[in-house]
Amino acid sequence: MLIEQVFSQIFLEQNVKLYVSRNDLVHPFIQGNKWYKLMPNLAQARLEQKNTLVTFGGAFSNHIFATASAGKEFGFQTIGIIRGEKTLPLNPVLAHAQNCGMKLVYISRSEYRNKKNEDFLEKLKQNFGDIYLVPEGGANELGMKGCMQMVSELADYQYVCCACGTGTMLAGIRAKLPENIKIIGFSALKGNFLEQEITNKLAHINQDKKFTISYDYHFGGYAKKTIILEHFIEQFYTAHHIPLEPIYTGKMMFGIVDLIKKGFFAAESKILAIHSGGIKPLYNF
Repeated sequence: MLIEQVFSQIFLEQNVKLYVSRNDLVHPFIQGNKWYKLMPNLAQARLEQKNTLVTFGGAFSNHIFATASAGKEFGFQTIGIIRGEKTLPLNPVLAHAQNCGMKLVYISRSEYRNKKNEDFLEKLKQNFGDIYLVPEGGANELGMKGCMQMVSELADYQYVCCACGTGTMLAGIRAKLPENIKIIGFSALKGNFLEQEITNKLAHINQDKKFTISYDYHFGGYAKKTIILEHFIEQFYTAHHIPLEPIYTGKMMFGIVDLIKKGFFAAESKILAIHSGGIKPLYNF
């Protein structure tokens, strides 16, 4: 995987080095962590001889976008269970999913909370036949093990940073990394529930490693953004020619740079930011 160093006067002043792992370049539409989460699930669906993928997401879901793209490329029918009411015209994410052949099924937010309920899942199977269920965000053990492949030899880094939605990517990366490398997740959502969810994921594969979650850079919650965030994303691209989007990677990078300014990272540290891709239509470049 391509790793680029980015340069800034701020980094020089704080005596740290920042690198970006360009996982966004792995595929034009199945970007970053979505590639690593989906490929093991697609392989399992093939093994089980199931040709229809059913998954879940909101109107601006990276996962819906990537799953629809993967279905088109690898020959699966796809069904997306979408949180909330249908709104026309479709936003770029759902329009892309529909153009890829994904059937969009809209359910209320209260119904959506049942997405892990066995009765609800059984009803989906009755409605759509012999399906392969991919959880929201690809957040299952296969997805987590896929994310272990996002990092290789990282002995030279003191910190690894990534964006967090379900925490699956962070759990996979944490499981692969040696204990002496500190990992920081930047939550894209409000609420402080991620620690327990990630701890549970790690325990499920007999891992017990430390990690840190920052909840200070969600900019109002999932899919929320501000002019400050948008301006930062534009400036970062101008300076480094690395595109970010406002849902995950922009928030993570804003948080990393802000922590560098505040002297959070020890002097002479090497920091690796995992660029986990994003929804292509939401990039500004």
